[in-house]
Amino acid sequence: QLQLVESGGGLVQPGGSLRLSCAASGFTLDYYAIGWFRQAPGKEREGVSCISRSGGRTNYADSAKGRFTISRDHAKNTVYLQMNSLNPEDTAVYYCAATSRLIGLCVLSPRGYLEVWGQGTLVTVSS
Repeated sequence: QLQLVESGGGLVQPGGSLRLSCAASGFTLDYYAIGWFRQAPGKEREGVSCISRSGGRTNYADSAKGRFTISRDHAKNTVYLQMNSLNPEDTAVYYCAATSRLIGLCVLSPRGYLEVWGQGTLVTVSS
């Protein structure tokens, strides 16, 4: 069974940092592009960042540029999202998703990731 498990969410004060992890079980992430998405209450799910299979290509939503960094560790079969300078607008459930259908690139649309989704991890930014 293919599974993605997110972790690292929690409560953080404005200006703080968190590192989210997306770990795979049942398959290797080497052949998958990975996307990070978030969904705040009452809002649609939106793309935050993504990374290509090799890690050579990354994309960021405008809201994430300069603050978030995506990376992958092939040895640990895990993708990370380092989030700095967090603000209350970043409060959401964060999901990671994988697709084998993108080679050499990644996209920020949730519709590009139809194969595997994690269950999400909650990030709350509040004082």
